[in-house]
Amino acid sequence: MNDRRMFVLAHPESRRRAMACVADAPDGFVVTVQEPRRNNDQNALLWVLLTAFSEQLEWPVNGAMVKLAPEEWKDLLSAAYKRESQRVAMGIDGGMVMLGLRTSKMGKREFAEFVEFIRATAAHRGVVFERDEVPA
Repeated sequence: MNDRRMFVLAHPESRRRAMACVADAPDGFVVTVQEPRRNNDQNALLWVLLTAFSEQLEWPVNGAMVKLAPEEWKDLLSAAYKRESQRVAMGIDGGMVMLGLRTSKMGKREFAEFVEFIRATAAHRGVVFERDEVPA
Protein backbone atom coordinates (compact mmCIF):
# COMPACT_ATOMS: atom_id res chain seq x y z
CA MET A 1 0.00 0.00 0.00
CA ASN A 2 1.22 3.52 -0.80
CA ASP A 3 1.75 5.83 2.16
CA ARG A 4 -1.03 8.11 0.95
CA ARG A 5 -4.24 7.48 -0.97
CA MET A 6 -7.01 9.93 -1.74
CA PHE A 7 -10.52 9.10 -2.89
CA VAL A 8 -13.17 11.50 -4.15
CA LEU A 9 -16.41 10.07 -2.83
CA ALA A 10 -18.34 10.68 -6.04
CA HIS A 11 -20.01 7.31 -6.65
CA PRO A 12 -20.50 3.89 -5.01
CA GLU A 13 -17.34 2.40 -6.56
CA SER A 14 -15.10 5.14 -5.13
CA ARG A 15 -16.69 4.60 -1.71
CA ARG A 16 -16.11 0.84 -1.99
CA ARG A 17 -12.44 1.36 -2.89
CA ALA A 18 -11.99 3.82 -0.03
CA MET A 19 -13.49 1.36 2.47
CA ALA A 20 -11.30 -1.45 1.14
CA CYS A 21 -8.23 0.74 1.48
CA VAL A 22 -9.17 1.56 5.09
CA ALA A 23 -9.76 -2.12 5.85
CA ASP A 24 -6.29 -3.01 4.48
CA ALA A 25 -4.44 -0.11 6.13
CA PRO A 26 -1.77 -0.99 8.69
CA ASP A 27 -2.35 -0.12 12.35
CA GLY A 28 -1.52 3.48 13.11
CA PHE A 29 -2.58 4.89 9.73
CA VAL A 30 -4.93 7.90 9.85
CA VAL A 31 -8.17 8.42 7.90
CA THR A 32 -9.56 11.89 7.24
CA VAL A 33 -12.85 12.60 5.48
CA GLN A 34 -13.30 16.25 4.59
CA GLU A 35 -14.92 18.65 2.21
CA PRO A 36 -12.66 19.46 -0.77
CA ARG A 37 -10.53 22.58 -0.56
CA ARG A 38 -11.03 25.47 -2.92
CA ASN A 39 -9.77 25.08 -6.45
CA ASN A 40 -7.30 27.19 -8.45
CA ASP A 41 -10.09 29.03 -10.29
CA GLN A 42 -11.67 30.09 -6.98
CA ASN A 43 -8.29 31.20 -5.67
CA ALA A 44 -7.56 33.24 -8.81
CA LEU A 45 -10.99 34.87 -8.61
CA LEU A 46 -10.36 35.88 -5.00
CA TRP A 47 -7.25 37.85 -5.99
CA VAL A 48 -9.06 39.56 -8.88
CA LEU A 49 -11.74 40.72 -6.44
CA LEU A 50 -9.25 41.80 -3.78
CA THR A 51 -7.18 43.73 -6.32
CA ALA A 52 -10.29 45.64 -7.42
CA PHE A 53 -10.95 46.66 -3.80
CA SER A 54 -7.30 47.67 -3.47
CA GLU A 55 -7.37 49.85 -6.58
CA GLN A 56 -10.77 51.48 -6.02
CA LEU A 57 -11.26 52.08 -2.30
CA GLU A 58 -9.54 53.81 0.55
CA TRP A 59 -10.06 52.64 4.13
CA PRO A 60 -9.37 54.30 7.49
CA VAL A 61 -6.11 53.04 9.01
CA ASN A 62 -4.58 54.74 12.04
CA GLY A 63 -6.86 57.73 11.50
CA ALA A 64 -6.05 58.31 7.82
CA MET A 65 -7.81 57.22 4.64
CA VAL A 66 -5.37 55.01 2.72
CA LYS A 67 -5.28 52.43 -0.05
CA LEU A 68 -4.87 48.90 1.25
CA ALA A 69 -2.94 46.10 -0.43
CA PRO A 70 -4.99 43.13 -1.70
CA GLU A 71 -3.64 41.03 1.20
CA GLU A 72 -4.93 43.64 3.67
CA TRP A 73 -8.35 43.64 2.00
CA LYS A 74 -8.34 39.87 2.39
CA ASP A 75 -7.80 40.29 6.14
CA LEU A 76 -10.51 42.96 6.40
CA LEU A 77 -13.10 41.13 4.28
CA SER A 78 -12.51 37.73 5.84
CA ALA A 79 -12.95 39.28 9.31
CA ALA A 80 -16.20 40.90 8.16
CA TYR A 81 -17.36 37.60 6.64
CA LYS A 82 -16.87 35.96 10.03
CA ARG A 83 -18.82 38.85 11.57
CA GLU A 84 -15.60 40.27 13.00
CA SER A 85 -15.78 37.83 15.87
CA GLN A 86 -12.13 36.77 15.82
CA ARG A 87 -9.94 37.28 18.81
CA VAL A 88 -7.70 40.34 18.71
CA ALA A 89 -4.37 40.40 20.51
CA MET A 90 -1.97 43.20 21.29
CA GLY A 91 0.99 43.04 18.93
CA ILE A 92 4.49 42.29 20.23
CA ASP A 93 5.60 45.88 19.60
CA GLY A 94 2.18 47.53 19.89
CA GLY A 95 -0.75 47.61 17.52
CA MET A 96 -3.36 44.88 17.20
CA VAL A 97 -3.32 41.47 15.52
CA MET A 98 -6.35 39.37 14.52
CA LEU A 99 -5.91 35.76 15.52
CA GLY A 100 -7.00 32.53 13.94
CA LEU A 101 -8.62 33.47 10.64
CA ARG A 102 -7.35 31.57 7.60
CA THR A 103 -9.19 31.32 4.29
CA SER A 104 -6.95 28.37 3.45
CA LYS A 105 -8.90 26.38 6.05
CA MET A 106 -12.20 27.07 4.29
CA GLY A 107 -13.75 24.20 2.36
CA LYS A 108 -14.86 24.69 -1.22
CA ARG A 109 -18.49 25.50 -0.26
CA GLU A 110 -17.58 28.01 2.47
CA PHE A 111 -15.03 29.64 0.17
CA ALA A 112 -17.73 30.05 -2.51
CA GLU A 113 -19.95 31.71 0.13
CA PHE A 114 -17.03 33.99 1.07
CA VAL A 115 -16.61 35.03 -2.58
CA GLU A 116 -20.33 35.84 -2.78
CA PHE A 117 -19.98 37.90 0.40
CA ILE A 118 -17.12 39.82 -1.23
CA ARG A 119 -19.23 40.42 -4.37
CA ALA A 120 -22.11 41.74 -2.23
CA THR A 121 -19.76 43.97 -0.26
CA ALA A 122 -18.30 45.25 -3.53
CA ALA A 123 -21.76 46.14 -4.83
CA HIS A 124 -22.56 47.93 -1.56
CA ARG A 125 -19.27 49.87 -1.62
CA GLY A 126 -19.31 50.70 -5.34
CA VAL A 127 -16.43 48.46 -6.37
CA VAL A 128 -16.81 47.44 -10.01
CA PHE A 129 -15.14 44.62 -11.88
CA GLU A 130 -14.26 44.44 -15.54
CA ARG A 131 -16.80 42.15 -17.16
CA ASP A 132 -14.18 39.90 -18.76
CA GLU A 133 -12.01 39.53 -15.67
CA VAL A 134 -14.58 38.10 -13.24
CA PRO A 135 -16.69 35.02 -14.02
CA ALA A 136 -20.32 35.11 -12.87
